[in-house]
This record gives sequence, C-alpha cells and structure tokens, in this order.
Amino acid sequence: MANKRFNNRNKKPEFDQKLLDLARVVRVVKGGRRFSFRATMIIGNRKGKVGLGVAQGTDVAGAINKSVEAAKKSMIIVKRLDSTISYRVDERFCGAQVMIKPAKEGKGIVAGGAMRLIFELAGVKNITAKSLGSSNKINIAKATLKALDQLEGKQIVNKPIAVKFKKAIVKKVEPKISDKPKVKKTVKKVTSKKAVKAKKEATK
Repeated sequence: MANKRFNNRNKKPEFDQKLLDLARVVRVVKGGRRFSFRATMIIGNRKGKVGLGVAQGTDVAGAINKSVEAAKKSMIIVKRLDSTISYRVDERFCGAQVMIKPAKEGKGIVAGGAMRLIFELAGVKNITAKSLGSSNKINIAKATLKALDQLEGKQIVNKPIAVKFKKAIVKKVEPKISDKPKVKKTVKKVTSKKAVKAKKEATK
C-alpha cells in the first residue's frame, strides 16, 4: 500500500494549471451578505489541448478545484502548424476583441496577460497576438479560445505574385517630307456692289 501511495504522488498531472484570476464576490440575500470566491483557471497539456473554467466556492481551494473540473469539460483542440498557427484570425467575445497571427520560428509568444497563458498551455511557441477591446481577463481569454477553436488544419501560403515586366518598344516617329512644293493660299477680297459702281463712275 505504501508503495502505491508513493507512486501516485510522483505521477505528473495530466494537465498543467495556471490561475488566471481570483476574486472575492458578494451575494446579497434576505439575511445579509454571503461571501464566496471566484476562481478562473486555465489548463492544458502543452500539446494542443487547452481549456478555461470559472467557478465559485466558499473557500479558495474549493473554488480552484471546481474551476479545474469545469475547464476539463470545456477543452478544445488547437490545430497547430509546427510550433505556430496556420493563418490570422480576428475574433471577439462581448467587449473583448483579439487578433492572432502566425510568427516565424524563434519569434516566441508576443502577447501578454491571459493570452500568453493560453498559448503556453496550448503548446503554441511562436505567435503574435493583440488585444484591441476590453481589458476584462475572462472575456479576453474566452475570445482567444474562440479564435483558436476556429483554426483549421490547412496552411494558407501567400505566394509572391510573379510580375513580368515587358520592355516597352518605343518607335521613333519621323516627320514625313513631301516633294511637292508648298502652295501659298491666296485670299480673295470680296467687295460690295456699291463699291464697284462707285469705281466705275469715278473712272468715267
């Protein structure tokens, strides 16, 4: 029996756990106020599985255990491409809006707060992310999980478009030289009938 207990203690847990938020909440009832604790836990196996759980309990340990069980029920599988993701995704949850996009090998996790914890536990090692909306940790975490859940196992490759530049053929246009001599245009002056009669009378 002693050996079995010792072996169980040395066993590694199936999922790694990170505490995202711990808050004391108050519920007002007829008899007064009832205090409890709300724990938000993120769990993952660092191999593509990650989940988020939120639960309340009368003490901190009870709230954490409940949130871990809730996270196990809401696990998602992140479809990765090597150590990053396939393409960019924009997603929002309530007031939180997030943007995630792939990064080159060696770039690391360029994100903060709840997003960094989720990427670490999901096993995504190279990624760039940005939170654009609310600063609520739970909403940001849910928006990030929603974005990761939308990923497909296809790689979208943006191939550079080969542009062929054709050399412009410029033709020199030379003025045409004609052998015909230029003819001067003569303009006939038109005189009125009265002026012609007056000239005739003057000559008589």
